[in-house]
Amino acid sequence: MIKTETRDRVLRIEIARPEKKNALTQEMYRAMADALAAAEADGAVRAILIHGARDCFTAGNDLRDFLDRSASGGASAAFRFISALPTLAKPLIAAVGGPAVGIGTTLLLHCDLVYASPGARFQLPFVPLGLVPEAASSLLLPMVAGYQRAAELLLLGQPFPAEKALAAGIVTEIVPEDKLLDHARAAAAAVAALPPASVRLTKQLMKRQLAAPIAAQMEEEGRLFAERLQSGEAKEAMTAFFEKRKPDFSRF
Repeated sequence: MIKTETRDRVLRIEIARPEKKNALTQEMYRAMADALAAAEADGAVRAILIHGARDCFTAGNDLRDFLDRSASGGASAAFRFISALPTLAKPLIAAVGGPAVGIGTTLLLHCDLVYASPGARFQLPFVPLGLVPEAASSLLLPMVAGYQRAAELLLLGQPFPAEKALAAGIVTEIVPEDKLLDHARAAAAAVAALPPASVRLTKQLMKRQLAAPIAAQMEEEGRLFAERLQSGEAKEAMTAFFEKRKPDFSRF
């Protein structure tokens, strides 16, 4: 369900579960975390490209799998993947087509280049699900988008289009859908052809002041996220999701 290929010094990670809109299971998180670790250790890899199969980036977590694993204490693969993103030394490029929900949007805040199709749809549904943001998005999104835009996207949790993601600083460029993957591949190959030490050090210089705040924010988000998973609000939201009805938070 996670496919990898190395070509032209670029590791390509494909989220390939199109029958479920590329929803992520813990095994898929583990495979992506392993791929990132292998890429960091491989001198032949100079850039990483991540994209989804067909016309979808990812619908976010497979909620059934996520809840089952969380209940049994087995959700650490997701945290391992998320924790690896801000510490990547090598450039991370994303090609986003179709839905990019939850982690599908928050991981983009750690990418160096993000290309999206005009039909890409982003969403940060944590609050409507009775949860809190992840991947230090509660820190990074206000920084890149400004507080008011970030508050709208995080508090309301509604889907938003590629144009809004571009204005919020989440996306680098909007590219026609039929050229999206080729454009992202070309950008990744261009970065991979540059002096590797200069690329690594420049990325390090841009991100070094954020390393400690991101780590602290991720830890606090993770603590609150785990608490919220056990809350009545989250249970009502999840139950409503599976029952295909509107949640009722009036009693909280």
